[in-house]
Amino acid sequence: MTGYGSASRQVSLGGGVVADLQVECWAVNSRFLDLGFRLPDECRGAEPALREMATQNLSRGKVGFRAAWRINNASAGSAKSNPHALGAINTDRLDALYTLQGQAQRTFSKAQELTISEVLRWPGVVSEPRGEEESWITATVEAGRAALDALLESRLAEGKALVTVLTNITGKMRDIVGVIEPKVPQYVAQYQKKLTERLAEALASQEQAKNAGATAAELMERIRQEVVLYAVRIDIAEEFARLKTHLQAVNTVLAGKGPVGKRLDFLMQELNREANTLSSKSVSEECTQAALELKLFIEQMREQVQNLE
Repeated sequence: MTGYGSASRQVSLGGGVVADLQVECWAVNSRFLDLGFRLPDECRGAEPALREMATQNLSRGKVGFRAAWRINNASAGSAKSNPHALGAINTDRLDALYTLQGQAQRTFSKAQELTISEVLRWPGVVSEPRGEEESWITATVEAGRAALDALLESRLAEGKALVTVLTNITGKMRDIVGVIEPKVPQYVAQYQKKLTERLAEALASQEQAKNAGATAAELMERIRQEVVLYAVRIDIAEEFARLKTHLQAVNTVLAGKGPVGKRLDFLMQELNREANTLSSKSVSEECTQAALELKLFIEQMREQVQNLE
């Protein structure tokens, strides 16, 4: 199932500077639970807690957590009176960068000088306030929990919509069974008539078969095989009964609470087995067509069930 949630918290970096932390949580369809994390270094310590929260609340889906932060504009403005609030210049690093620039310009005469923004972004030149590690972890966990809650709400709404879709499909399958099942005696009678004609032809040719070397026992064995085949092919009442039982079980699971995905996976396998058997035992074109339609609906449900938790 898919879903998305986000939440934000603030982290004090010291000197009146505050960072706005944003945590996002999203999920896409997957049969199993697959967790991924994209966290800045300041938030890495919160990953175990986020992982535990996800495994306690989710059992399916490719789920990702992403965090990012930036200096709060209001706090940056209020900290202007403190020259070190937004960061301190590492003079040793700055001198080393200046020396490297001179060497590069002597080697490459057309090389341009670094701009102020490039200098300030150079690793190690500016030591920015980072705040306490515990503050980052606490803020990340709180924002992650709120984002996960929002994701769960969106997945719940999607789940309700999928339940409606699946219930409609089971209703259509019930309609198919309701149309075909009463006609089974008619199909059986027609097949019985054809089988009787075949047996009559076999008995009529008995004398010819004897002249060809066939014994009466062999002829009876042929007749017995035809009767056994007939009994196997027309016995589809049990398949219809199991189909209706499994369809009722699907609706019961959908109406219940808690995780339903794995139980529905199993029921899809059982429904597909009965539809295949019904198709193989079919004694009429209409029954065969009904079995194919049932298999089509089962496949549609299987695709949706893989998204349900």
